[in-house]
Amino acid sequence: MARLVFGMNQSLDGYVDHTGFAPGPVLFRHFIDQAREQAGSIYGRRLYEIMAYWDEEQPDWGAPEREFAQAWRAQHKWVASRTLTSVGPNATLIQGDLATAIADLKARIDGEIEVGGPNLARSLTELGLIDAYRIYLHPVVLGAGAPYFAAPRPRLRLVATDRIDDDVIRLTYEPA
Repeated sequence: MARLVFGMNQSLDGYVDHTGFAPGPVLFRHFIDQAREQAGSIYGRRLYEIMAYWDEEQPDWGAPEREFAQAWRAQHKWVASRTLTSVGPNATLIQGDLATAIADLKARIDGEIEVGGPNLARSLTELGLIDAYRIYLHPVVLGAGAPYFAAPRPRLRLVATDRIDDDVIRLTYEPA
């Protein structure tokens, strides 16, 4: 059975924003390794469109970016969207009943599946389908943006803390 994990970079004041801060080399290496190990990723439309950047080779990429792109392209992606009509390579569009589709996916797949995006995570939290929350806490204050917990705020229990980089701590929570 798959384990759904919602993990994202977060500012000290609780926001996620890929333009506000980025992982350093050590954390990026961690994400490369994680992408290689995951059974796949589930995205909402907005984050999928951002992540589709990794489908096309970019001339300014170094070796780490190429490694991440290769790992990301290799894993299967599921995209939950009411507006998209197609998705890119190695991706499946989820339309219709999200609860049934994700419950079926969890039953069919073994391993960890990343949940990408706070809006999708909100829906999956409401359905009780997320097994763990990973916050990669950065020493940045944004003051605004998309909150990590879009709503609701589930009762959680801390199960692990790890220093990933000089400035980044990974906090892992599970539903209480």
